Amino acid sequence: MCLGIPGELTEMILDDGLIKTGKMNFGGIVKEVNLSYTPEAKVGDYLIVHVGFAISIIDEKEAMKVFDYLKEIDGLELG
Repeated sequence: MCLGIPGELTEMILDDGLIKTGKMNFGGIVKEVNLSYTPEAKVGDYLIVHVGFAISIIDEKEAMKVFDYLKEIDGLELG
């Protein structure tokens, strides 16, 4: 099973004009991701990222739902 994590695109970067990348905020953690699969993405969009590649654009409401689920999972006491 694979897990894609939502994040907000905060900055666009062009590497040599060929590879499109951007900086994304994942709840306070900022990472650079490859935007090759989501060329239509723009700053402020929420994207699903898997292994460093943005694979789809989602709306903010859906992203917030996922963040809530992740917080809920983190709060579970296992064992």
